[in-house]
Amino acid sequence: MVVNVRSMGLFGMDAFPVSVETDISKGIPSFDIVGLPDASIKEARDRVRAAICNSGFVFPKSKIIINLAPADIKKIGSIYDLPILVSLLLATGTVSFDTHGSAFIGELSLSGEVRSVDGVLPMAIEAKNQGCKTFYVPSANAREGAVVKGIEIIPIDNIGQLVLHLRGKKIISPSVPLQNISAGAVVSGLDFSDVKGQFEAKRALEIAACGGHNVLLIGSPGTGKSMLAKRMPSILPRMTFDEMIETSKIHSIAGIIPHDTSLITERPFRSPHHTVSAAGLTGGGSVPHPGEISLAHNGVLFLDELPEFNRNTMEILRQPIEDGTVTISRVNATLTYPCSIMLIAAMNPCPCGYYGHPTKKCTCTQKAVSQYLSRVSGPLLDRLDIHVEVPPVEFGEISSAEKSESSAEIKKRVDRVRKIQTERFKGTGITCNARITPGLLNEVCPMDDNARSILEHSFERMGLSGRAYDRILKVARTIADMDNCEVIKKEHIFESIQFRTLDSKYWR
Repeated sequence: MVVNVRSMGLFGMDAFPVSVETDISKGIPSFDIVGLPDASIKEARDRVRAAICNSGFVFPKSKIIINLAPADIKKIGSIYDLPILVSLLLATGTVSFDTHGSAFIGELSLSGEVRSVDGVLPMAIEAKNQGCKTFYVPSANAREGAVVKGIEIIPIDNIGQLVLHLRGKKIISPSVPLQNISAGAVVSGLDFSDVKGQFEAKRALEIAACGGHNVLLIGSPGTGKSMLAKRMPSILPRMTFDEMIETSKIHSIAGIIPHDTSLITERPFRSPHHTVSAAGLTGGGSVPHPGEISLAHNGVLFLDELPEFNRNTMEILRQPIEDGTVTISRVNATLTYPCSIMLIAAMNPCPCGYYGHPTKKCTCTQKAVSQYLSRVSGPLLDRLDIHVEVPPVEFGEISSAEKSESSAEIKKRVDRVRKIQTERFKGTGITCNARITPGLLNEVCPMDDNARSILEHSFERMGLSGRAYDRILKVARTIADMDNCEVIKKEHIFESIQFRTLDSKYWR
């Protein structure tokens, strides 16, 4: 007799159904697992045997074969411990339970405790799609899976508890989401009212938030570049439910969703150190896991001290910034993760940090300054829509008791402008001005004659690339939206071009 227990597998962002088939027959006692298991699954034999014995049940002294179907797909991780154990309990008659409509995942300890696993959210979604009514998961992951409607998530602490439930003696209540998902973003506590002065930088970041544009902040140490960047999520629009689900799936796969959280409701802010490797930034591993750029999906990726990053690591960003996805190829798999991000980069103007400072003297030679700036390539600069200089804050501004404009006030304006873009791009799949496709650029960015003349003159005088032209036009479209103008005027082009003048000041 063959016992069949349903489980789930994970491949990148996608889950797939797995059948755990168990056959117990007469013969020399053995315990084999087939169906392309990796080393961690093969080790499940010892974990399952110890968990059964230490939970007070009898492990069969027979010939045992476990097949993980489909057998042509590689199975990875310790998530199959629990379904293997359940299939053995059913095959030996320890429990009698109709497994139709149920699925199981979980790692076992030797004492029979059920430990947390990664990727529960995408697997819960797939279990529901496969027609499962009940999904048994580790208690630590139950809140995460409970956000999926239409399927009961049963939290399991240990084998004894599970057996009592399956026998109908002590039923476990399904888990429920921890927070009200419709409540919106979680307040991080960081607010633009904390930032003194820096009106031009705040204006630039507001434009960036309105249009989803990438930003480069240049300034001496202590001018507030990091402080400004960290407050960016506080003025971005609230995440939609679909964005929450997609972002949470990535964090679930990476295993970094907090146990006290059901869903990621606040836009991510990732700030990797400049020593991060290319694999750490884009993702990697024998079976690639998401990197920092994907963990920042639907949020902000902040790269502080941009020239200090490895050159190859920086250049890897170019295509993902354009495409909104990153493809990782390894011997075992080729996976694609989403990475629709707002990139904010910050840097000093020179190695010592005081090139062009009004009061402090720069100690760098011109050659040293040029070499430092040359670490950031032209193609990467082209992909940063807004370049803004962050000057030192004067004493009068920093000592003022007057409160600066709050994030809530700025966010109201951002939400209004994003609403305009939502209506404009309805049905196109475009979410903001920064994502305008080349085919739609001329249609959605009409200019009057004065604006066109100024842009043409600037393009020739500044020697701009085609990509820089597109970026200037997209930023001008956002500024026009902020002014409730359907047609881009000369003042919008002037302000947009102003955010590209640092190219000639520093990279000349």
